[in-house]
Amino acid sequence: MQRAPNPVLRAQEGARILIASQAPGNLADVQSKPFADPSGVRLRDWMGVSDEEFYDETRIAIVPMGFCFPGYDAKGGDLPPMKACAPAWRSQILEQLPNIQLILAIGGYAQRWHLGPACSKTLTETVKGWRTHLEGGILPTPHPSWRNNGWLKRNPWFETEVLPELRRRIRTLL
Repeated sequence: MQRAPNPVLRAQEGARILIASQAPGNLADVQSKPFADPSGVRLRDWMGVSDEEFYDETRIAIVPMGFCFPGYDAKGGDLPPMKACAPAWRSQILEQLPNIQLILAIGGYAQRWHLGPACSKTLTETVKGWRTHLEGGILPTPHPSWRNNGWLKRNPWFETEVLPELRRRIRTLL
């Protein structure tokens, strides 16, 4: 069943943190609220922020690569973001956010867009280079979905090394 377009993003000019994710999921689409699902709970925990801080668009902008829920694939997983969305609108929106000092590049689509040639061949390699990318104001992360529980178990350094620095940066910017 095809859904009507429902762009789900939040941003205001004063935001200093940008969450660059893939595309809204089903619950985000239904509620017109980004990360309104268990992955959002995990992301807020990773960041060390309350719901109120997370959804304060004057402080944190949430601008996915695809603005609308892309639907499901044959196996029930979310389809990738629509390819036309980011090239058509992303740069224009980001120009309206001049105060961004930290970009959380969540998942491969956001990492390829924001890191360009500095993005490695795999998500793991890209995230392992987090210190170098952070020098440029971009912190690559995996998606906080339960589907990445295996990745998180295989890469415990993400929790012990990356998350403390992420939380420290977030607190400084808020």
